[in-house]
Formats: sequence, C-alpha cells, structure tokens
Amino acid sequence: GHIVRNWKVRWFVLLQDKLLYYKIEGGKKEPTPKGRILLDGCTITCPCLEYENRPLLIKLKTKTNTDYFLECCSREERDSWALDITGAIHAGHPVQVQELHRMKNSFKLLENISLHHIVKKMCDSSTGIKLTRNLEQGNRYKETFTGSALVDWLISSSFAVSRFEAVTLASMLMEENFIKPVGARSTEATRYSDLSEQFLDDSTALYMFAESNKKNSSSKEEVQFNISELSGTIVKQGFLVKQGHKRKNWKVRRFVLRADPAFLHYYDPTKEEDRPVGGFSLRGCLVSALEDNGVPAGVKGNVQGNLFKIITKNDTHYYIQASSKAERVQWIEAIKPLT
Repeated sequence: GHIVRNWKVRWFVLLQDKLLYYKIEGGKKEPTPKGRILLDGCTITCPCLEYENRPLLIKLKTKTNTDYFLECCSREERDSWALDITGAIHAGHPVQVQELHRMKNSFKLLENISLHHIVKKMCDSSTGIKLTRNLEQGNRYKETFTGSALVDWLISSSFAVSRFEAVTLASMLMEENFIKPVGARSTEATRYSDLSEQFLDDSTALYMFAESNKKNSSSKEEVQFNISELSGTIVKQGFLVKQGHKRKNWKVRRFVLRADPAFLHYYDPTKEEDRPVGGFSLRGCLVSALEDNGVPAGVKGNVQGNLFKIITKNDTHYYIQASSKAERVQWIEAIKPLT
C-alpha cells in the first residue's frame, strides 16, 4: 500500500503496456481496476532484497519514480511474473525477449538441489567457504566472501560443473535470502542489472550470509506470555503498522488493548494461531503522537505519518503507525488511562 505500508491481496492482469490490479471481494475480482502501473520506462528488480523477511518480492520503479512492491506466492511464480513483465517492458526489443526466455529455461537447471544442504556445507568450519574481513570504499565488512570466491567454492565442492552453473546457483541462494549483497558493488547489481547479472562472479563484489543463516545462529526464542496478562478485558483492537526492534522494518500487526491487567499485545495476522508475537505491560508507560513533518528520530524507512510512540517503564521504544490521524487519536486516548 502507498499510504499504510501494509500488504493486500490484489488480482493482477498484465497487458502489453500496463499492469492492472483489482480488489478481491467475496472471492471475485471487482469489475473496475483499483489501480494501474504503466510499464513504459519502468525498471524491474527481482529478486528485491529490501525486505529481508520477504524473499519473494518484485520491485517496479515507474518513470515517475514511484515504487511498487509485489509479493508472489512462490519462487517459480515470482520468476515467471518477473520475466513476463520484463518482456512487456522490452516488447519492442525482440532480442532481449529471446534472451529472457533462454534465462527462464536455464533457471530450471538445478531445481532438485537442496539449497539448505548447500548453505549447511558453506557454513562448515573446516570445508565451508572462508569468511574474511573486507574493506570497500572506506567501509569494513566482517565475515564476508566475494562473488568469485563463492563460484570457486561451488565448483570445487561439486555443486556446479561450470562458472555459469555456479552463478545460476549463487543467484538462487540470493533469491531465497540465504545470502545477501553487502557494499556498493554487489548491491547496485541487484538493483540495476538484468536478471542474469544480479549475482556477480567478481572478486570485488561482496556477499555474506543472511542474518537467519549465519553460522552458530541460535534459534529464535519463543516469547512467553503469562496467562493472567491475556485474561484482561479487551478495550480496543485493530490493525496497525509497527516498526521492528532489530531490522527496523514495518509490519502489519493486529493490536489488542486489555485492561485489568493493562497490557498491549500484537499478533501476526498471517498466522492462524491466536498467540501474540509480542506485548508489554502499560503500567508506567508514556504514549504520545509524533509530528508528521519529516521522519522522527528513531524511525527508519519510508513512513507516511500518523505515527505515535509508546515508551515502556524499562525504556523500550515502540513506534506505531495508524491509518489516519483520527485512528491515532483514538488509540492514544484508549491507552493513556491504562498507563
């Protein structure tokens, strides 16, 4: 969404020069498009790595510099859409379209290889890829490896028989968010290059394991909740957008405000289980609206205003975005008496 950065299901129709999207009501698409994306002058990024926990994204930047983020249901579906959209963008260039179809077929090359198995081998302290410190444009990066080093390792470990196959496999590892680019050289390639050139077999392009796949990474601890804190009377509930504490990305959460005892819990709406993914006591908290002019300190990313902040008794800061000023006022007024 452009106003509230939440994710909504839309029915997409690709035409020769535009991408139309429709709302779904009662399992059917509405007759009139909700919006359109003009493809003339568009640039496409796939895979788009701007959201670390969403590896199935396509990003479209229009000629007027409007960004659209589209999430698919599978890697195959994402690649198929990306190739078809790219084909529509380059419809007047048959050579480029022919190259896209060749690339599409080549990505079937290593489908039955387990990427998890490869990453496990990569992380092995004795036989895995060697992690080094690297310096690029004055920035130091720990535990990185170069694109050419990964290609060499994949061939020497018999996961690929040629550099082309190794680059294809490395691209798949990056698409599935097992590895990520760091530094200007590799990051720019993912943003501005064609699909076949987004992973670089290059000794100056740096990569590292994604946060969730680092060696010796401990599994995520489940948040424990006391039964008593979930037994309070529900005062208010609804969907808001919350900034994460670690990655500073924005996610839609269903918030539930309870009294006696006073707690604010938030739930992941994509999960069927009715269990909070976070929450805190409101006793001793401070809640206040944030100015809409500019990005307040502590807030990351592209936000559209209607923000408010809750500071807990132990000085944890929560940044939350409502869909309107009126909704922000309603939540603040509901929370204040419980602090």
